[in-house]
Amino acid sequence: MATAAAVSQRGRPHAGKRRRPTAPKLHVEQGCFEAGDRLVCGIDEVGRGAWAGPVTVGAVVIGPAPKRIQRVRDSKELTLEQREALYPKILGWALAAAVGHASAAECDGLGMTAALRLAGERALAGLAEAGCVPDRIILDGNHDYFRRPDQVRTVIDGDALCLSVAAASIVAKVTRDRLMAAEAHCYPGYDFDSNRGYPSPRHRCALLGYGPTAIHRRSWIYMENLPWGQSAPELTLFA
Repeated sequence: MATAAAVSQRGRPHAGKRRRPTAPKLHVEQGCFEAGDRLVCGIDEVGRGAWAGPVTVGAVVIGPAPKRIQRVRDSKELTLEQREALYPKILGWALAAAVGHASAAECDGLGMTAALRLAGERALAGLAEAGCVPDRIILDGNHDYFRRPDQVRTVIDGDALCLSVAAASIVAKVTRDRLMAAEAHCYPGYDFDSNRGYPSPRHRCALLGYGPTAIHRRSWIYMENLPWGQSAPELTLFA
């Protein structure tokens, strides 16, 4: 694939109720277009805190005066079913979309910041192959791991505020979730189709019992609490 609490009539928050997440807007993107950018790319990542699997970066490009797309939110605010339903709609809405991965081994060897950069550059390469090179990148967070100060604009909570970044978070999440569900067939017992490689009780039990697999990040601190630590033999695929 080129590829707040509810408010009472008196205006005070009702205790115990959470504010519903507001829909991300296009205000930041529109500011970029007004400044002369023609193609704007929202970028977000998933998998940073996982124990296993890649870190994945999603990139979604839009042009001036984009149409609204309904129900898009930060991927963490949506169910699996909602993300899956939105995924093809986002691909039809965007001018182009792509994902890039950095493997568990690359996360270990490079460190997370450099792994994010690698995955991000791979996503941008996918866009370039589709003939789409963005003028401006809107990156979720406050750190430009691309090291492109002239091109990147960082936005804290960008996945909640910027529609293109929220869309990128969904593209990245759906892609990585599908990949980890496929890995569950190779490594039964680790519950990858449910936890997607993130920490969970069953995941930890499997690590204690079987050890790490080929897709586990061996430099992560959780390995220090396992009997074998980082010197554990690599678990081969189940038949």
